[in-house]
Amino acid sequence: MFNIGDLVIYSGQGICCIDDICEKTYWDVTKDYYVLHPIENSKLTINIPVDNDKVVMLGLIDRNEAEEIINSFRLPGISWIEIYNQRTQKYLEIVKKGDRKEISKIINTLMREKYRAELRGAKFYKQDDALLEFTQNTLFKELAMSLNTTYEAIYEKVSSLIAISEV
Repeated sequence: MFNIGDLVIYSGQGICCIDDICEKTYWDVTKDYYVLHPIENSKLTINIPVDNDKVVMLGLIDRNEAEEIINSFRLPGISWIEIYNQRTQKYLEIVKKGDRKEISKIINTLMREKYRAELRGAKFYKQDDALLEFTQNTLFKELAMSLNTTYEAIYEKVSSLIAISEV
């Protein structure tokens, strides 16, 4: 269970802050709810039942795990699937589970493929780019918070690790 003030990763919203935990009644059913907002949009309020097991809500990773994830970018990511719709489906299944180490492997692979495409002067699929942007945005911000640095510093570090290993 999370506490008021905790930062969490919530599905498609990214990093959110829990503002309150309270009882609410909807359609004559009373439950405990987390009341949270995305850190980048304090005007948006999200209510999630505490007992909802269909929603992925995770606490932020610690410093050691963040460093481990960054170092993992020295290695190849996951297997590249040539058929883009199969690739998108498989990668999204992994992302929805919320395992940051597995998500970092997807980001790693997508960043490497985008880098290779740019070197060849080829285009990178829009779906791949959208998935990369979303996952990168969420994970790199979380890494930055865990390591007390910036998104830009994380992006530069990871990009340099990938560029060095691609040479």
